[in-house]
Amino acid sequence: MKILFLTLAKIDNIETQGIYTDLLRKFRDNGHEVTIVSPIERKYGTKTNYIYNKGVGILNVWTTNIQKTNLFEKGITTLLIEVFYYFAIKKRVVYNDVDLILYSTPPITFTNLIKLLKYGSNAKTYLLLKDIFPQNAVDLKLIDKRSLIYHYFRQKEKTLYRISDFIGCMSPGNLNYLVKENPEISIKKLEVNPNSIDVEYKTSAQVFKGDIYKKYHIPRNKTIFIFGGNLGKPQGIDFLKANISYCKI
Repeated sequence: MKILFLTLAKIDNIETQGIYTDLLRKFRDNGHEVTIVSPIERKYGTKTNYIYNKGVGILNVWTTNIQKTNLFEKGITTLLIEVFYYFAIKKRVVYNDVDLILYSTPPITFTNLIKLLKYGSNAKTYLLLKDIFPQNAVDLKLIDKRSLIYHYFRQKEKTLYRISDFIGCMSPGNLNYLVKENPEISIKKLEVNPNSIDVEYKTSAQVFKGDIYKKYHIPRNKTIFIFGGNLGKPQGIDFLKANISYCKI
């Protein structure tokens, strides 16, 4: 099977560990052909390029900045990114020979791109639904549900669900919410498909706790909690801060 994966995550090495690279390596290791389309923002000063690394093709597409930039540039890039991707794919990838188009949210603005690629290849399409946008932006009070921008993105969202042959939801709760808010979606195309990870069992080198405690001025009689991953409003940082404050009492 030939797989085309579209993502906003910066991927230039299939061997690094992550929820997408781990999944794509599994496809590769089972004999499938994988092509990844990933952005390389202008801040890195590199042009669009294609690399082939250990059985996987990676197309890094030049785009304007979308991560860690101002809201204006982020918004413009979000609206234009499918144009950048389309011309890069058209020039460097034989997409009419693809069997599966795999993609994740965000962004829902891949909708037109996926539609073009799907009907140009007759491939099946699979959405990895990581974020439910624009509702999450409403919940974070970033946009108003009565605004034109909300209705614009909501129509994009509905179209994305319609052209996706399969939708993998993060949890049963996500699946139920999707059905409730989008009753037109066929239940047959929905399934629970949480984050993927290839667990590696390694023997860790001994950690000298004394050095760590001393470096960060941590009292020896305290318990250490380690957080890994994104940390911001969507992750409930206010709730976390409240609990930290409670623990200080």
